[in-house]
Amino acid sequence: MTSSARLAMIFSCVGHFYVHMMTAFYFVIVLTLVVEWNEPYSELLQLWTIASALLGLLAIPAGRLADKWSVRGTMVIFFIGMGISSIVCGLISSKLALLVALSGIGVFGAIYHPVGIPWLIRSTTANTGKVLAVNGIFGSLGNAGAAVIAGILIDVFGWRMAFMIPGVICAATGLWMWLYVTRELIVDGDPVGESHVKETARRDFIKVSILLLISLAVGGLIYQSTQTALPKHFDIELTDWSLNLFDGFTLDTSSATSLGAIVSIVYSSSIVMQYVGGMLADRYSLKYIYVICWFLQIVMLAAIAITTGLNLVGAAILAVAVNITMLPAENMLIYRFAPSRHRSLIFGIKFVITFSAAPLSVALVAFIEEATSALDMLFGGLAAATLVVALLLIFLPQDKPAQPDVAPAE
Repeated sequence: MTSSARLAMIFSCVGHFYVHMMTAFYFVIVLTLVVEWNEPYSELLQLWTIASALLGLLAIPAGRLADKWSVRGTMVIFFIGMGISSIVCGLISSKLALLVALSGIGVFGAIYHPVGIPWLIRSTTANTGKVLAVNGIFGSLGNAGAAVIAGILIDVFGWRMAFMIPGVICAATGLWMWLYVTRELIVDGDPVGESHVKETARRDFIKVSILLLISLAVGGLIYQSTQTALPKHFDIELTDWSLNLFDGFTLDTSSATSLGAIVSIVYSSSIVMQYVGGMLADRYSLKYIYVICWFLQIVMLAAIAITTGLNLVGAAILAVAVNITMLPAENMLIYRFAPSRHRSLIFGIKFVITFSAAPLSVALVAFIEEATSALDMLFGGLAAATLVVALLLIFLPQDKPAQPDVAPAE
């Protein structure tokens, strides 16, 4: 691996961590704003709606900007722009201003997935699957760490610093990368990624496209709704529950740190499943892995809806684990059936679909919580939607085991 490729891996992995962490902070911060601003949770949560929409809708334009101008330059804009937007979030005192500042996080956060991951592929000439797996773990660490990091920052410094400290670090990373770019120590990379994947038959392309579009849309809704709702669902359902881990620290919902720790445990417990999912996809039918995971999700989402206490936490861990396990198979299916000349475009469409589910998720969570003062119905409805998708995916065409060197995970 060249020094430029090594730097590309570092900044791509760090960027993946930042984007997943900083776009999840608000779901914990909003719980503090409910008290400090004396505003309803549903109204404050919806301030994230535009940002979540922009994260998806701007994925394709961001990719085109990188292709037409500069991958390196676009990544620098990602770091600095998202960092400054987060800093601004910590400086304002009105809902309208916060709406605008949060939207900035959405605008610049949209750059990462269509630019950072393809950049990493182009910069890697060997062990691409392993490199992508490491990159995926950094994204998962961002999800896992978001709640507890936000909780600690809130409890120690206040909610404003929970925005500003990560923002300063993110912007500083962009300036650090800019120094490497100006010295030509980082290059855009070579388009080698496509050579890792063998062409496959396209006779079932239309059927696969329709089925995967449906599964990606519903899967995005499940992922985004779960990430949005879990802090509030735990806050409601774990009110009288506690677990003493060791002297001086008890898991409960009495503080932002403790609540964030519970959410972080849910996501961090499943990080290893990216490797498990990749190993399964290398050995067995992608269709079987994908369909089985969808059926398992039905059980886990239903369990989240009807359980409480430790059983609820366990069900949430398993639900996230199953969701992550299917990602390598899902991405390999897309690679397998997509025409090689359009793979980047199709992956861009995937990210648009996945992230565009976020505003619907935010609105759905806010509506159900406001109407029922609980979120049981949300997870019950997601379980029902999952059943429909699982039954449809049975009609996916059969495939051979995937190639081991293509194992991207979000």
